[in-house]
Amino acid sequence: MSSTEEKSLPVVRLRVPTEEDAWAWHEVFDDPEVMEFHGGSAAELSVYEELTARQRRHDAERGFCLWTLLDEDDSVIGFTGAQPWPHAWGPVGEIEIGWRLARRAWGRGYATAAARVAVERVRGAGVRRVVAMVDARNERSVAVTRRLGMTLSETFTTPASKRTGYCFQLSL
Repeated sequence: MSSTEEKSLPVVRLRVPTEEDAWAWHEVFDDPEVMEFHGGSAAELSVYEELTARQRRHDAERGFCLWTLLDEDDSVIGFTGAQPWPHAWGPVGEIEIGWRLARRAWGRGYATAAARVAVERVRGAGVRRVVAMVDARNERSVAVTRRLGMTLSETFTTPASKRTGYCFQLSL
């Protein structure tokens, strides 16, 4: 990213998800385009209630989580952050960094700006390496991994969808 692009990144704010953020996440992710690489449709509200509760626990126990991402107007536009890889396949035991944004926030630099803040917070919590699991067709997320300086470490096939994905890594 050039210094001109760097200066144009938006200011973002990350906060530990609140109980109310489950509703906000459910709303901003209720978009087939947003969910194209995450199962195709928004999960039930109860899934986001459990997810935000789990993230509060991660933050309390580990010092990092998937934080709620707010724009300049303090509107919820998604999440970014890190959590232990939650599946029995893939990079078990690794810390995964990730982001998911509302459609209205795409193409404005929010994912890159927020992911950079998340990387610094995770580094500050003592994590020495993160991975990012990205659907191979998700060009926007692949571009964010490149902007973060991540390197491709593995190509895999997801068990459920049988799609090709990438595992990127970054030493902190």
